[in-house]
Amino acid sequence: MPTIKPRLSARRIAEMNLGFFGLQFSFGLQQANMGPIFSFLGANEATMPLLWLAGPVTGLIVQPIVGALSDRTTSRLGRRTPYFLIGAVLCSLGLLAMPYSPALWVAASLLWILDAANNITMEPYRAYVSDRLDESQRTAGFLTQSAFTGLAQTLSYLAPSLLVWGGISVDLIDANGIPEITRIAFLTGAILSISTIFWSVLRVRELPPDPAERALMRGEKLSVRAAWADFIDAVRDMPQAMRQLAVAMLFQWFAMFAYWQYIVFALGRSLFDTADPASSAFRQAALVTGQAGAAYNFVAFLAAFTMVPIARRYGARPVHAAAMLLAGAAMVALPSIQHPTGLILPMIGIGIGWASLMGNPYVMLAGAIPPERTGVYMGIFNMFIVVPMMIETLVMPLVYGPLLGGDPRHVLILSGLLLICAAVATLRVVENRSGRAAAAAA
Repeated sequence: MPTIKPRLSARRIAEMNLGFFGLQFSFGLQQANMGPIFSFLGANEATMPLLWLAGPVTGLIVQPIVGALSDRTTSRLGRRTPYFLIGAVLCSLGLLAMPYSPALWVAASLLWILDAANNITMEPYRAYVSDRLDESQRTAGFLTQSAFTGLAQTLSYLAPSLLVWGGISVDLIDANGIPEITRIAFLTGAILSISTIFWSVLRVRELPPDPAERALMRGEKLSVRAAWADFIDAVRDMPQAMRQLAVAMLFQWFAMFAYWQYIVFALGRSLFDTADPASSAFRQAALVTGQAGAAYNFVAFLAAFTMVPIARRYGARPVHAAAMLLAGAAMVALPSIQHPTGLILPMIGIGIGWASLMGNPYVMLAGAIPPERTGVYMGIFNMFIVVPMMIETLVMPLVYGPLLGGDPRHVLILSGLLLICAAVATLRVVENRSGRAAAAAA
């Protein structure tokens, strides 16, 4: 008989997800600032995706192995907690060092370290939420995680603008062209990354495995080889719904990765008529990009809570499809906007899509996979994120000039069309009806 898990209050669900706030603040800093940092250090637009290769490659290598290892870990701290703590420390160190990069190769190398640290934390954290919550509370758990993603990234995107509004000049830069406001934002991220993880670990501890599960875990050797064998077995036995989700994930994560890489350059052209990263106009474009990112992430923060009762009633699948459709239409509209106030409506659409993207696919996944293999399947599911990112990284430099005319605004239109394709692919996923019924009854 399955172990009955104690129901958690809304406050405890929020506390267990607080560490995700710090983790996503780090991701938000990367999304908002790595493009400008690379540009300040001499990178050009066409090859920009190659410098972002760290995220998908480290995710592809690290997360499935770490997920499988965490399924077998029996430490005194728990199954998932050791990975949270190691990842949080490494992430904080990477954030501290990044804005002091003296050359492009240093920034690119630090991004590899930073992404490896985030990936060590990411899927064990998602598995922890699935482990800790009863099936009827998982929708609330994952969408609360999505809400913290929206709130964290709102603040991380907005951090440079808040510092400017507080009196620090956007034109106060070091010898490498990196603004002082970027350094302060990354220092803030380093503090939040480690402190919020520790808070979640201390306030909502993992549940100990039941005796049968513990005996099974102790009977399996904890090693990379064993984890790799478990990974191969899990791929072979992958549930149908998870295979179907892979198609939607291909479209949506290719689109989002391209959007993050090129949004600052697109707004530089459409709003400020500049493509020069050394100009004051480009730094203004970077600030507006941060403000727009904060807007869509704040919408995501609100939308995630709104989606909980809707997803319980109608299921995660149709809600996610509708959200991808809205986000796709918003991205297609972005290049035609010529004043910052016109960004508000598109950011609402993208925010709704982002809230759904960070929550609803995991609701569908959690209802389709065996609980004892949550870690490895969460790691494999992350491959459905990083493989599209790798494809985008390799394809975009080839098509940016010949097919997209060297114009970042055309990248946004392509991204919007791909999100619409993701909406269609989501409707083909066979959702776990029993899990949906349990959630609706909660």
